[in-house]
Amino acid sequence: MLHELVEPASASVLASKLGLSRQKVNYYLRGLEKHGLIELVEERRKGNMTERVMRATASAYVISPSACGPVAPDPSRSPDRLSTRWLLAVASRLVQDVGALIEAGATSGKRVATFAIDGEVRFASAAQRAAFAQELSEAVADLVAKYHDEGAAKGRSHRLVVALHPSMNQDKE
Repeated sequence: MLHELVEPASASVLASKLGLSRQKVNYYLRGLEKHGLIELVEERRKGNMTERVMRATASAYVISPSACGPVAPDPSRSPDRLSTRWLLAVASRLVQDVGALIEAGATSGKRVATFAIDGEVRFASAAQRAAFAQELSEAVADLVAKYHDEGAAKGRSHRLVVALHPSMNQDKE
């Protein structure tokens, strides 16, 4: 429904597109509106009823892992740092943390300082990939040791996430 509501639509229009009853669509629309995922664009009279036209409040959404409750990915339950489950758990924590930072920044009216690197590297072999991972780990550990100050009275801790995974490139080479 959120995808369809990138362009404003009524429950009747959505029902025909999605093959659902208008009543069922209205039920879901009320829930989405209650949670701020959609908003009212206009109300129009159609016969003896009022048709509400809604649209999505954003062009994209990221669902917080906390919405998954007890089955949310958790780094403490996936301690194998070389597994895809560990990477998913760390990425989930990142989504949750950044979501909270966005909310805190909006509430305080302050910009939150963040930094990210995104790149791609092609390895000739698994051995090269392993060597790269080892060298990257050592370089990051050296930087952390250089700049981390446990005794900084007014210091603020920052979480560092570095991930390496096969690219999901859709283009065939």
